[in-house]
Amino acid sequence: MKKNIWIVLTTINHPTKAVLEFAEIATKRGWGFVVVGDTKTPVDWKVDGVEYLSIEKQHELYGEYSLESPVRHYARKNFGYLYAIAHGATIIIESDDDNRPYENFGLAMEKSVKGLLVGNAKWVNLYKHFSDELIWPRGLPLDNIHEKGSVLSADINFDCHIQQYLADLDPDVDAIFRLIYKENVIFDKNSKNIILDQGSFCPFNSQNTIFYKEAFSLLYLPSHVSFRMTDIWRSFVAQRVMRELNMKLSFHPPSVYQERNTHNLMKDFFDEIPGYVNNNVIIEKLSSIEFENGESLLRKSYLALYEIGIVPESEINLIDMWENTLNKIL
Repeated sequence: MKKNIWIVLTTINHPTKAVLEFAEIATKRGWGFVVVGDTKTPVDWKVDGVEYLSIEKQHELYGEYSLESPVRHYARKNFGYLYAIAHGATIIIESDDDNRPYENFGLAMEKSVKGLLVGNAKWVNLYKHFSDELIWPRGLPLDNIHEKGSVLSADINFDCHIQQYLADLDPDVDAIFRLIYKENVIFDKNSKNIILDQGSFCPFNSQNTIFYKEAFSLLYLPSHVSFRMTDIWRSFVAQRVMRELNMKLSFHPPSVYQERNTHNLMKDFFDEIPGYVNNNVIIEKLSSIEFENGESLLRKSYLALYEIGIVPESEINLIDMWENTLNKIL
């Protein structure tokens, strides 16, 4: 059945409370809901109202692309995006299996966003607009965590094709933050939406994010990079391409709270080191790209990252498969 709003997530766990709550919401609202499995996902995984894509099902549906994509990697989520798009999605809401929805989750979604336009800085810590505490999003360079940017307009409307909603309690922060601070975080739900001005960058994640159809090609998660960097580096590529297409990115108060799955924080730290070292280099390289009419903006962006050793050549091959598959179903 064709449905225009889909929830997409991936899991290696038995159905969690979050998954069951997302399933209830999807059923009540007539949304689609697809969960992507991996080799560690229980073989008997099943939830009523949820389309489950086992590894075998991914191979069946996506053939060589699935076979060439690494297993035990968060980027298997790409097949969930493709499944949702093939089944009518015009809006994709992505989340994780440890993010439990508030009552306002997914309500009143509008492409047109009213809020503060913030920019006038290379990097902007947009969390500072939702909390007075010292907190920064995963992927923000550590020497920019105090940069709030400037409010360029206090009341403006833009169509925002990618919209990041925050998460309470244990939000998306890096391992350094978690190793230092142990208190739960509650963001200000009365804060205004923030629209990021073009030319400024802020990492956005895959924890609680809405993509509209015009931005579906930017859903692509790189498979040959660190688990802790795949959605962050995706966000940098997306922001560069969005600038070229005159699209906007927005940030919103929380609509989920995270009861985080067990993590080894020192392993997370190790997996985040490529970001601490390379994120400024990545932004400089992406910003230097000159696009030409008719070429794939996504492919050229990742080719630029290949040139500086951020992704291997095998990533470009997967992007070609992603775009070929996407073009067939859009």
